[in-house]
Amino acid sequence: MIHSITGRVIEANGQTVVVRPGGGPSGEGAFPVELEIMIPAYWVEQAVESVGRVVRLHTKLHLESQNQGASFTPRLIGFPTADDRAFFDLFISVKGLGSRRALRAMTIEPAMIAAAISARDARALQKLPEIGKRLAETVIAALHGKLGAFAAELPEGVGTIEPRPAGGAADEAVAALIALGQTRAEAERAVSRALRGVDAAGLSADEIVTRAFAGG
Repeated sequence: MIHSITGRVIEANGQTVVVRPGGGPSGEGAFPVELEIMIPAYWVEQAVESVGRVVRLHTKLHLESQNQGASFTPRLIGFPTADDRAFFDLFISVKGLGSRRALRAMTIEPAMIAAAISARDARALQKLPEIGKRLAETVIAALHGKLGAFAAELPEGVGTIEPRPAGGAADEAVAALIALGQTRAEAERAVSRALRGVDAAGLSADEIVTRAFAGG
């Protein structure tokens, strides 16, 4: 079992990265192999930003069925933290959520999804790709009460899933907040709150940042 991989990101294409194991600052210690690793949707942007850098991914080996189970193809799935991998293991235990579907659905960090499940917020879960009304209810029924370890680490006041801010001034505001020291997830949450109930098209990036610091 491959528990984790540390290496240099060579390529990032959609929800797949290619990593060369080893690879210190000068390339020392690299193995003469490159591994293709599937990643969750919420880590795609960071993966692109990590091309050329050394990262550590906590991995899970998945056997993908071909031709209705007649054959299997091994796939590596990687996560930025061991907790995210542990959440994924629980998430895919839900009937109807295969590995690829779950990876596409995870457009936000697992702690946010855990918060919605713990709050029995089916409408929030339906904002995720691949999750319809029936599957959202199935996820809550299967996982409610099992995610305390994840929900306990949530920032105060986080209990619902908010859509990612996108486009123009919103993207610039997220970049500005990251430059000021926030993580991407923190910046996106702050911008989402700042834009709640307002016409985003009428705000500049500076105005969005000001609203974000003022708490929306």
